[in-house]
Amino acid sequence: MKLSLKQKAAFGLGAVGKDMVYALSASYVMFYYQDILGLSATFVGLILMIARVFDALNDPFMGVLVAKTKTRWGRFRPWLFSGTILNAIVLYALFAAPVGSGANLMVYFSVVYILWGVTYTMMDIPYWSMIPAVTDTPQDRENLSVVGRTCAGVGSALIAMFTMLAVGALGGGNDLQGFRYVALGVAVIFVVTEVICCLFMREHQTEMKVSSVKEMFKALFGNDQALTVVAAIVLINMALYLTSNFIIYFFKYDFGGEGWKGSYTLFSTVGGAFQILGMMILYPMLRKNKMPNEKVFLLAIGMAVGGYAVMLVLLLAGITHNLILLCIPGAVVFAANGVLSVLTTVFLSGSVDYGEIQTGRREESVIFSMQTFVVKAASGVAVFLTGIGLDLIGLVGNADEEAEIVQQTASTLTGLRLLMTILPMIGLIVAVLFFKKKFRLTDAYAKEISDQLKAKRK
Repeated sequence: MKLSLKQKAAFGLGAVGKDMVYALSASYVMFYYQDILGLSATFVGLILMIARVFDALNDPFMGVLVAKTKTRWGRFRPWLFSGTILNAIVLYALFAAPVGSGANLMVYFSVVYILWGVTYTMMDIPYWSMIPAVTDTPQDRENLSVVGRTCAGVGSALIAMFTMLAVGALGGGNDLQGFRYVALGVAVIFVVTEVICCLFMREHQTEMKVSSVKEMFKALFGNDQALTVVAAIVLINMALYLTSNFIIYFFKYDFGGEGWKGSYTLFSTVGGAFQILGMMILYPMLRKNKMPNEKVFLLAIGMAVGGYAVMLVLLLAGITHNLILLCIPGAVVFAANGVLSVLTTVFLSGSVDYGEIQTGRREESVIFSMQTFVVKAASGVAVFLTGIGLDLIGLVGNADEEAEIVQQTASTLTGLRLLMTILPMIGLIVAVLFFKKKFRLTDAYAKEISDQLKAKRK
């Protein structure tokens, strides 16, 4: 079935809303609870890791529930709608924490963040599972993946561009209040965009064999290409989230100055814009020139590592206050991440066909439940490493909003510069080494599999 422009637009809007929610949580939870509310950075990171373990147990059951669902509205949309409503409520609660300290705040954060992860899973798995469910050709899936990932990049970019400025404006100088209002606004946008997505998307009436959790794990671990893509997604997203978590501390405490929020916003705006350009222009341009997806992947990894290396050289040379020079390698890194975000979804969609050829079972929800889990896992690992790193280098936060910005020691600032560049580089290098060794789902092989399945269904 050929997708209409209206359906593609609705799917894209859904990606904008849900990634605004995810980016707000992934990029600002550590800063909100550690720097503003004064919790230990290591404690916040630890809770995020525990939440990811809980998601590991929750996601497989969610994949099975989606696969078993049969309603007049389809298999995916009921979960997409209900999960959105619940997650919007919990998102607001996450950034509307009661003022306090000690055990009560720790318990509040722990419970609310775990609930946020569960409710996000409820809507994210069915959202991405719709890609192979609404179209059956690799080219159409690739196009829809580009639409989804591009619009997801728009959502993430909007959060990066406007969050801190909006926090300052809406809070009137009170960041605690500012985050509360920003979270409320994002939650409303989230609900509106997902409702539009639910109204216009239509699913094929295809049969899905319902898996037990045991069968689901068997299907996952029997699909070596899905696991390869999953591992790459973890490492790539971990690098991106390490950057997004450390960069706000860099601008507040290293770049410094009264206008640090404006400088941070400009850097994030440039990065977000280039991430979108990577999705919308660079990736299609490389594909138009007949470059196979597997080679595009290697090129993008090389770009990102090169960008981090240049930034590291600038920082070690003491060039920490020249925003224009810092934006150049930043733009390269974000453009590469834009390309990689499209590619990982394309590869994961292809692994659904690969799994069907190997096992005779089509496991859209099972495979895409792993995408939800691993993206959140990458975020959890990144924030955990961020928390440990901040405590190890001795960074002191500004829990008292009325006080002057705390002056950090020279060793703390050097540690911050190293953490925000070297850790992401390590993750990306490991990703490319693993990919080159394990990945077999090339463009040619994916087309061969697709042709086999088409012939089988006739």
